[in-house]
Amino acid sequence: MTGTTDNAGVIAPPPLLAAAAVILGLLLEWLFPAYVLVVLLNRPFRIALGVLLMAAGLALVIAATRAFARAGTNPEPWKPTTAIVGNGVYGWMRNPMYVGGTAALVGLAFVLASDWVLVMTVISTLVLHFGVVKREERYLDAKFGDAYRSYRQRVTRYGWPSD
Repeated sequence: MTGTTDNAGVIAPPPLLAAAAVILGLLLEWLFPAYVLVVLLNRPFRIALGVLLMAAGLALVIAATRAFARAGTNPEPWKPTTAIVGNGVYGWMRNPMYVGGTAALVGLAFVLASDWVLVMTVISTLVLHFGVVKREERYLDAKFGDAYRSYRQRVTRYGWPSD
């Protein structure tokens, strides 16, 4: 990493992408309400499912953040990574913070019955994948080489079988 900035060069901080999804989604909801979630899911079920997704997502983010702290490396992708974290939740998925954050956003969309927050979550997830995750992977590959490639072969990106 000589002669370059020691970070992944992500296009935006992931929390900012999540906030943009919520803000834009709520604005679109106000301008063009769709009522799909309200029609498809009754209120108690929708809220229970939303709260469950938010809690599970938050738990995943907290577990991932603690794993980074134990390893003594920065969780923020705009700061240098000093170690590959491959234990705890990172032993079964490479991006638990992003999976957890996405689950929490989907849960929030359900709780708020906001079809547009759900749509914007899908869009922000695509931006996150191509503008953050893929850049992080290139950075970690260049910085840690074979150690990262070995980890990448053992552990899936988002916790499901195929990358």
